[in-house]
Amino acid sequence: MAKHTVVTMPGDGIGNQVLPEALRVLKAVGFDAEYIHADIGWDIWCNEGNALPDRTIELLKKHKLGLFGAITSKPNKEAQAELKPELRGKGLVYYSPIVTMRQKFNLDICMRPCIGFIGNPLNYIRKRTDGGFDEPKVDTTVFRQGTEGMYVGVEWTNPPENVRAALNTHPRFKAFNSVPGPDLAVSVRIITRAAARRIVTAAFEYAKKRGFKGVTICEKPNVVRETSGMMEETAKEVAKGYPGIALWSTNIDAQLMWLNKNPEEYNVIVASNLFGDILSDAFAGLVGGLGFAASGNIGDEVSVFEPTHGSAPKYAELNPPIVNPIAMILSAAMMLDHVGEGAKADRIRKAITEVVQEGKVRTYDMMRIPGGAKAIGQGAASTVQMGDAILAKLK
Repeated sequence: MAKHTVVTMPGDGIGNQVLPEALRVLKAVGFDAEYIHADIGWDIWCNEGNALPDRTIELLKKHKLGLFGAITSKPNKEAQAELKPELRGKGLVYYSPIVTMRQKFNLDICMRPCIGFIGNPLNYIRKRTDGGFDEPKVDTTVFRQGTEGMYVGVEWTNPPENVRAALNTHPRFKAFNSVPGPDLAVSVRIITRAAARRIVTAAFEYAKKRGFKGVTICEKPNVVRETSGMMEETAKEVAKGYPGIALWSTNIDAQLMWLNKNPEEYNVIVASNLFGDILSDAFAGLVGGLGFAASGNIGDEVSVFEPTHGSAPKYAELNPPIVNPIAMILSAAMMLDHVGEGAKADRIRKAITEVVQEGKVRTYDMMRIPGGAKAIGQGAASTVQMGDAILAKLK
């Protein structure tokens, strides 16, 4: 009997191309696991009216561990139009399955490491005054609160009267009193102190484990006073329990400027949901883009690991596939860390490091050429060839 059971959810588009490469790598390092396929994503929505069906939820409840590829998400009107005819007009609403999964299983600790691999031509460089350049080592992990903030899904277009009545109790809402309901959209940003404490504590624990000197709380408390204020206030409370680790505070807008000036100074950043999403993509851009961006969604019982890229439907039908599988493989390595198989995870990261540094096998994104059917002919490695190169380093 296998030591671990992993629920595999390829999802849509290129998720079906990159997840098999991660499974090949996991097998190569001797990870003792059984893999159970689960349905998720756009096709399931179109045919069943639910992108995250109950049968997939039950598998995750049972086995606690998931490896997820990518999904397609579209605005609600487009989602309704693509439903099977017999499902239309029944009040079905499309919700992002990964957001739903995070809320269903309280996957509130989202870790997004953004780590530069030596030799990656996509890495951030900084010009010097003597005409040369520096390539600072970017080793940043963004701790993104995964269940609250702007992504809670509490929103309305044309809010019902009781909601408008409640909003009218706030003096700042008076400016919108005369706006007709169909012309008014409202989204609620929700932060709870308990969830803020959990994500900040996770960030400090990680900094302690890695020997980093500080944690940065990145919010906007000077404008978004209540919710960002609670995040920062909670961070200050948590920091008291870690006297050897400094707490720094930055505003989200300023942070995006500073990460392009001195990204090596930010090893651990913690933020609410939307700000963490923005920060992790911004930092990923300094270390190769979404082809290198892995993540883990960690709850008390269930945890799901995924690359942060989307389903890239324009590349999904190419044969051979051309997309970079490294983000998916790094997500699998994060899963190994989570289940106590750190030595195997380190072997995978070492193999990726060697492939990137060697520079003989590069997918189209690493070559800075357009993606598409012509990429292979221009010297780009296919998805499978990149997987093969990593496997060769593991032998």
